Amino acid sequence: MFQPSVSGAAASTVPTANEFYDPQFDMVRHMLFGSVSAVQATIKLLHKLNYAEPNDWSKPIPTGKSNEVVVVLTKRVRVV
Repeated sequence: MFQPSVSGAAASTVPTANEFYDPQFDMVRHMLFGSVSAVQATIKLLHKLNYAEPNDWSKPIPTGKSNEVVVVLTKRVRVV
């Protein structure tokens, strides 16, 4: 599970610009807003559901609101 003071993993499921384009797949970006504990719980749930790896999310970024951070996940999904 991610820790607020640790950046994302070196490996990611996000394809690089050099990867072959496949029209059956497209990119989607997920953003979670909330307290660190609520964001961590949601990331754990999405991992338990085999949707996303915890280290594929960005590190938490403060939003400027009290006790709120945002994390981002960019994921390749099948669209056909």
